[in-house]
Amino acid sequence: MPNIEFLTEKRYTLSAHLIEMAVKNNLSLNEFLLLMYYEDERDKTFNVEKICDALSLSEEAVLIAFNNLLTLNLLKLDAIKDASNKICEEISLEPFYQTVVERKEKKRKSKQKESIFDIFQKELGRNISPMEYEIMNAWLEKGFSDDLVVGALQEAMYNGVSSIRYIDKILYDWNKKGYHKMTEVKEGIEKRRKEKESNLELFDYNWLEDEG
Repeated sequence: MPNIEFLTEKRYTLSAHLIEMAVKNNLSLNEFLLLMYYEDERDKTFNVEKICDALSLSEEAVLIAFNNLLTLNLLKLDAIKDASNKICEEISLEPFYQTVVERKEKKRKSKQKESIFDIFQKELGRNISPMEYEIMNAWLEKGFSDDLVVGALQEAMYNGVSSIRYIDKILYDWNKKGYHKMTEVKEGIEKRRKEKESNLELFDYNWLEDEG
């Protein structure tokens, strides 16, 4: 009876971002297999014979898939020195990983925008205008944290103002003071309050009675 143990061995690991990238770029089966091979394989040299054997593909199929992945900027060739100091080519997945990171960051920012806009529309009780959308988008592009933006909204509402321009001025002022989180804003307010109280105590003190 033939030995079937090799069929139960876990040879390659499929990651969610690998599948997502394959769908987004409409990769062929051969391209997907080659990308999967290099993500899982420690040996990053371009050994066509080894790849053909591992993926059960012809040499022509491997070369076509490889060239297509290079064109799609999902792989690149790096010149390195081996143990004998000889120059050889190594496959790098850096472009693939960079694309994954950029897509995740884009998704994160998209979710952040949706969340902030929903909060503003709920608090203001109306839809955000295109101009207001651009102003708010600029806040997020500058890197203002969610809690700082929402804190500025709450500050404006507390003062009875529902203008995006007014909120923009609050954020500009906080940014100028070096505040990046609401905890820093609160610490700054508390510090000023204590300094103000200290100054009042200084002026209220009766220096004449302290003579002795």
